Amino acid sequence: MGLNNLKPAKGATRTRKRVGRGPGSGLGKTSGRGEKGQKSRSGFAHHPGFEGGQMPLHRRVPKRGFKNRSRKEYTEVNLSRLDAFDAGTIVTPDLLLKHGVIKKLRDGVKVLANGGLTKALTVRAHKFSAKAQETIAGAGGKAEVLEG
Repeated sequence: MGLNNLKPAKGATRTRKRVGRGPGSGLGKTSGRGEKGQKSRSGFAHHPGFEGGQMPLHRRVPKRGFKNRSRKEYTEVNLSRLDAFDAGTIVTPDLLLKHGVIKKLRDGVKVLANGGLTKALTVRAHKFSAKAQETIAGAGGKAEVLEG
């Protein structure tokens, strides 16, 4: 086998469609483009959202709402889930992820006060609700705010 007899795999190529070569070909005169109009001209590019010249849907529908790009999305954890850890444990976002308490870490972890806490834990998170901070301190633990 040499470079002179290399061929594409069988069925990988198709013959070129020869348009505008007379009525016998079935693709003569208008070359399969129908009659007059923008789409029959050379150089016409069919871009996504094009609806034949009709006002496209994305321009007909009014703009609505606002998406804040700088908004931080916190993963929320309730105190009842933290009660599973042993007393004296330093609870960090990585530890929560490792133990399957949270599924994924977004922009940080926020601890909420749903449920109770009976053990003294050192909880390190990005945010705490006021009630959660009170409950952690009341159980003899510490609530430490992480930066970032």
